[in-house]
Amino acid sequence: MEQLLKNFFLFLSKNPALNKAAKKWGLRFGASRFVAGETIAEAIKNVRELNKKGLVCTLDHLGEFIFSVEEANEATDYCIKTLDAIKESGVDCNLSLKMTQLGLDISYELCMNNMRRILDTAKRHGNIFVRIDMEDYAHNEVTLDILNKLLQEYDNVGTVMQAYLYKVADDIDALKDKNVNLRLVKGAYKESPEVAFPNKADVDENYKKIIKQHLLNGSYAAIATHDDEIINYVKQIEKEYNIPRTQFEFQMLYGIRTQSQVDLAKEGYKMRVYVPYGNDWFGYNMRRLAERPANVAFVLKGMFTK
Repeated sequence: MEQLLKNFFLFLSKNPALNKAAKKWGLRFGASRFVAGETIAEAIKNVRELNKKGLVCTLDHLGEFIFSVEEANEATDYCIKTLDAIKESGVDCNLSLKMTQLGLDISYELCMNNMRRILDTAKRHGNIFVRIDMEDYAHNEVTLDILNKLLQEYDNVGTVMQAYLYKVADDIDALKDKNVNLRLVKGAYKESPEVAFPNKADVDENYKKIIKQHLLNGSYAAIATHDDEIINYVKQIEKEYNIPRTQFEFQMLYGIRTQSQVDLAKEGYKMRVYVPYGNDWFGYNMRRLAERPANVAFVLKGMFTK
């Protein structure tokens, strides 16, 4: 049943018609649990509150299904406005983005130009770090290609590695001499068994493998997980190999395991919260439900309460 629910929500996440309708609904039906408002001001307010609890953040202006140059440029402008707001407010926060938002499916050069606009702004504002979120497998190689080109010009950019892909260890190995800040995740998209491990147990084991691999490479690791077994594994690796806490951080999603986030920060670990905002929330929300169908209870509650 859990796998059926996961497939169902992943199917919904890719539906442009539902995504369009959701923009009109606003953050109803439980979405506000996972999304920190529709405006930059609302997002910054939530980031400031998280900072007060000892948590650092990364902001992501949500957006999917970009079909025009105008939409891609508008999404880029939002990223720049987000960087401006981070600088002006003084919050402890990075930026995350998806390159399909910036026009990757329209034009490679359009996306590169928009990435440079964003990274130039981030550099002017104190070298704010910008994370390129990894999307589905169809965009994996081109994302890594763009990252490698950007690393020749910028030192404030990194990406995400997904443990469910067979090739992820090779991809990490290819970057080990570039000292890239990587977010390590299990993976949230529905992929073919030709390219990704179909079984959760295999994904979990590969996740541990790449965490250890990246840390022993000496590069910075952002370990994005809500899984206590993985968190304890990282703590074990930290002690066994004398990994300094300045070399890694934990990351969790906004609205999920909030007390655990605070507890990790109190233990002395850097704990970063991934904070999405905007009205283009539907695809993101469906993927969160797919990752953990138990979250459906929060959505149902949101439908029947004010």
